[in-house]
Amino acid sequence: QVQLVESGGGLVQAGGSLRLSCAASGTFFSINAMGWYRQAPGKQRELVATITSRGSTNYADSVKGRFTIFRDNARYRVYLQMNSLKPEDTAVYYCNAQVVSTNFADYNYYGQGTQVTVSS
Repeated sequence: QVQLVESGGGLVQAGGSLRLSCAASGTFFSINAMGWYRQAPGKQRELVATITSRGSTNYADSVKGRFTIFRDNARYRVYLQMNSLKPEDTAVYYCNAQVVSTNFADYNYYGQGTQVTVSS
């Protein structure tokens, strides 16, 4: 079993910055891609950014140039630096990890979510 714990959400004014953190713990063989998703009220969950274990990144068009994803493989952590925040970035942000178990099965985990609210 793997646990993902997010932190760093909060309330910020438009144009401000926040950094989200996510720590993975538990028993597993390795973690492949990690990422962040978000879900705004009344909308479907959407991908924000992903990063492979080798550092290749992918971003939603809506956050390119404003958000940066990075990870610490040794500590099983992933981060999302969010700059130039806009009210439309308001959502619950979820950490995601693609985990390889000790018996080499693939699992997809999400954290419990952290609220990000951007005021205009």
